Amino acid sequence: MLSQLQKLSCETDGRYATDEELEFVTEFERSFYLRVQTYQRLEAMETVIVQQVLTKMQFLDPSLLHHHNADVTAKWQRDTIRVLRYSAIAMLLNDPDSLRDRLLFWFRTIMKAFGAERSCNVTYAVMQTVIKEHLPSAQASLICPILEMNRQILGAV
Repeated sequence: MLSQLQKLSCETDGRYATDEELEFVTEFERSFYLRVQTYQRLEAMETVIVQQVLTKMQFLDPSLLHHHNADVTAKWQRDTIRVLRYSAIAMLLNDPDSLRDRLLFWFRTIMKAFGAERSCNVTYAVMQTVIKEHLPSAQASLICPILEMNRQILGAV
């Protein structure tokens, strides 16, 4: 939403916006209550979601959270919570572009430096599955595209 408003401001410099250019505002208004509910649900379920993702990942491949024989589970949990929280804000504001540009591109560099692309790929694929188990489909459909973007950017090899 913020990125879209900024773009609209630049594109309409000196004129009124057209109905088509304002459509995203109307859509945001229509979905706002659901976005707030989804945000609140993610906040309430954060610990459960992250724990279930961790459990499923350890079952799938216990080596995913080891780097040079060191257990990086605690770091993974901190990073995963951080990205989930930023993702929730991006969903609430309907602004995945800001998430991508301000966090994910920077964070990808760090994940590549640690060779963590595979664990990121699995993390956000599994997280989508876990989210779908805990949120109604309308809410999951708001957050899962952002989690998929996270997977594609952070999990790219």
